[in-house]
Amino acid sequence: MTSKELSLHHIIRPSSLKVNPPVLFMLHGYGSDENDLFSFASELPLELFIISIRAPFPMQPFGNAWYTIHFDAPQGKWNDNEQAIESRDKIAKFLDEACSAYEVDNSRVTLLGFSQGTILSIAVALSYPDKVKNVIALSGYVSPEIISIHEDQKAYSHLDFYCSHGSSDQVIPVLWARKTPEFLNGLNIKHVYNEFPVGHGVAPQNFYDFKNWLVERL
Repeated sequence: MTSKELSLHHIIRPSSLKVNPPVLFMLHGYGSDENDLFSFASELPLELFIISIRAPFPMQPFGNAWYTIHFDAPQGKWNDNEQAIESRDKIAKFLDEACSAYEVDNSRVTLLGFSQGTILSIAVALSYPDKVKNVIALSGYVSPEIISIHEDQKAYSHLDFYCSHGSSDQVIPVLWARKTPEFLNGLNIKHVYNEFPVGHGVAPQNFYDFKNWLVERL
């Protein structure tokens, strides 16, 4: 099925349900594109309407980013937080557009992110909790600088997070990811956190673990 012309480029896999299906939005990592996580689609429940989004900032010679990372900055990796917040807000807008355009259930929205896509998924869910129900956060971490926290924590009472990380991740240190459960606990957000003996990637057992978690919540 052809995707519609909306504010962010994306590809879709329609749901087996005719009316009001749950929807899963995929947010890829730095330097990748909408096809990366879409490889999971064929293995995920048929009732899910799947939308895989391309990040808005093109890279050279190929790939895309949700925000620039200046690897040669004097202070080490330096994130362009202004770009990240811009992407956060673009995603939030796109969620509304896509839910309307594809007639999916906007009360059953799941975000699935990997790496930089996870950082943005967390930021969107915590800044716009009314737009999201579940978050699958793979190989990423919480970036408080790009999150607009709600004073009333009741805004987060419906959220549910699945978080995982490779214990040998050479790109994003596992110590960064281990701070996520504490952060979510501080907001009384339901979550699970698991580690797998891999690097910066998704092991088969990790895939089946988050798939089972998601199935239980459909």
